[in-house]
Amino acid sequence: MVEKREVERFLSSFKVKMQLFNIIYRDDRGKNLQALADLEITPQMRTEIIKSIEVVDFSEKLVDTLYNLGDMWVFGKNVKGREVYIKISYGIPNSSTICISFHIAEKQMLYPFKENQL
Repeated sequence: MVEKREVERFLSSFKVKMQLFNIIYRDDRGKNLQALADLEITPQMRTEIIKSIEVVDFSEKLVDTLYNLGDMWVFGKNVKGREVYIKISYGIPNSSTICISFHIAEKQMLYPFKENQL
């Protein structure tokens, strides 16, 4: 089980690194780009949504076995009344952070630090 403090540390360092090195989006995955159209948001709005992620938005932590870029962190945000699945990674040292997934959630998400689940 991931502790709240661990999520706080990750988000703090992720947001600083994102400011320094920006963020790379995996828009080669069709559903990520489709989400922008479905939600009627711009890429800049997507970045602002990611910047607004808080500990209560945390859903789960996954091990990256595909790219071996470290842990992947899953968060959910309500965007225009839709639950959005956001998977981000710190990436490798001295380079951009990574957004692997940003799309409408395909199944109900759980939030261990949120009192009232969506």
